[in-house]
Amino acid sequence: MNKHQSKVIAIMVALALVFGGVVLFKGRNGGAQQAEHTEAKSEGGEHAEGEHNDEHGEKHADEGLIRFSDEQVKLAGITMHSAAAAHLDTFIRMPGQIALNEDRTAHVTARAAGAVERVAATLGQEVRKGDTLAIIASAEIAGQRADLAAAGKRLAYARSVYTSEKTLWEEKISARQDYLKAESELREAEIAVQGARQKLAALGGMGGAGASNRLQVRAPFGGTIVEKHVAQGEVVGADTRIFTVSDLSTVWADVVVPAKDLEIVRVGTEAVIRSVASSTTAPGKVSFVSSLIGEESRSAKARVVLDNPQTAWRPGLFVNVDIVTGSAQVPVAVAREALQTVGGRQVVFKRVGAGFVAQSVAVGRSDGRLVEIVSGMKAGEQYAGAGSFAIKAEGAKGDAEHGH
Repeated sequence: MNKHQSKVIAIMVALALVFGGVVLFKGRNGGAQQAEHTEAKSEGGEHAEGEHNDEHGEKHADEGLIRFSDEQVKLAGITMHSAAAAHLDTFIRMPGQIALNEDRTAHVTARAAGAVERVAATLGQEVRKGDTLAIIASAEIAGQRADLAAAGKRLAYARSVYTSEKTLWEEKISARQDYLKAESELREAEIAVQGARQKLAALGGMGGAGASNRLQVRAPFGGTIVEKHVAQGEVVGADTRIFTVSDLSTVWADVVVPAKDLEIVRVGTEAVIRSVASSTTAPGKVSFVSSLIGEESRSAKARVVLDNPQTAWRPGLFVNVDIVTGSAQVPVAVAREALQTVGGRQVVFKRVGAGFVAQSVAVGRSDGRLVEIVSGMKAGEQYAGAGSFAIKAEGAKGDAEHGH
């Protein structure tokens, strides 16, 4: 190979090296640009999936949001609450009925046969002890008053004879035997008067004014006339029940206790009475548990005494009696009416921004008013209580529209 050929070969190798370096540099620079472009595209893709722009260019995430403005919440009658710690009493629920307090209920009878001259009390009237309920014209009362009057005259005569005989005996004019006889007759006359007065009092005829055959039927204690079975001109017997007076300041809640729960329901056990017809509730204690079990019902009767100052508990009212079996302090609780079922899961509609989201929750104990939230919500979070069904209905409507 001559010198000229060597130069040509050297030039060609140099050119090849330069061309290879240029290609390698462009490849690396293009790969970096491609990577940057890919990364930017990836970031743009994630942005597109997580967020989207509305017509005003604002970004928002509304997955599962049921939009409800404050005005809509008010119009729908939705009450707002905050999840919070609470004291819960666990209980077993039993049916019951309000009844008269038989310890403060009297079935008033005439106590003497006769004709009703006047009825002074009406059904539902409040009466005080000793108030006249009715006036009866009674031959028996007339006879008893006549006996009392005769006994009184005999007593007056016996007293005068005794005084005279005592004076004669002291002056040594009559024998001591006459004096002792007069004293004995005086004592017998006094006993006769006392007996006649007691008979008249037992019939209720003492203290009556006017004609001697009038009997005033009086209220045995203060209370309300809850039954009236008498009218003017009616003839009644001595044992005819003409009025029922009851002191309604306390009533009984009669409870049906299954045999399996008799170990729980005992005298002194705390209870909560809840009206079936309204939201009225009242605390009480079991005051009586029957020792007998019904052959057919296989249950026993129990009783709770309730204070009834406003007469809100009316005899005959059906109630639920919650017998308290335990109590506990829970960290998070919500109103019972806040719980709804959506898609087979229990949820609470939690307030989030401009609406609500269906928050899945796990529940624990309940006292009938509040429910423990084991998981799903924290104390302080706002939620919809009463009226939350309107949110559920709005959410179902939105799902149906998306489905189409």
